[in-house]
Amino acid sequence: MLTFTAALFFLIITPGIGVLTTAGIGAGFGAGPGIRFLIGLNIGTNLAGLLVVTGLAAVVFAHPVVGPVLFYGSLGYLAYLAFRIGWAGSRIAFVEKASAPGILGGIGLQLINPKSYAVNTPLFSGFHFMPDDPLLEIVAKFAIINVIWVPVHLTWLWAGVSLKRLDLSARTQSVINKLMALSLLVVVGLAAVGT
Repeated sequence: MLTFTAALFFLIITPGIGVLTTAGIGAGFGAGPGIRFLIGLNIGTNLAGLLVVTGLAAVVFAHPVVGPVLFYGSLGYLAYLAFRIGWAGSRIAFVEKASAPGILGGIGLQLINPKSYAVNTPLFSGFHFMPDDPLLEIVAKFAIINVIWVPVHLTWLWAGVSLKRLDLSARTQSVINKLMALSLLVVVGLAAVGT
């Protein structure tokens, strides 16, 4: 169980689409909208885990047409979001919108997030610590995932909200946007290469 927890921690803290979006929403819209988005993101994380555990994700991604279309479609959308971040101007925000994406936005983002499946697949298919009770092991893994996931993502939200409170120059905000976009593109590139 300790090996599973350590692997999970390091997989979750690495910057991915979810944490970068969370920080961006905190910076652009504040804590309240960020919490609503995080609720959706957490629901989406658990739904993606269920899709992996039930094997539905494997069936869909194994389809010779549907799998690649979904995978490369999601990578394309995430690359588009990276472009929007990098060229958002001098205002730190994930995307220029009148309102923050809410609960449904969080669910949707996590369901198209390749990292979500890349993280969940090895976590649920490996790191067995209850071989005599696989169902209880799955339940325990979901509990451990959520116990680590929530504070990590709240920390990223806090970082974004803290950026919003700072009176940064337009140039500094533009640099931060470009760094966030670059980070997101690296994640997208790693997902594309990892297939």
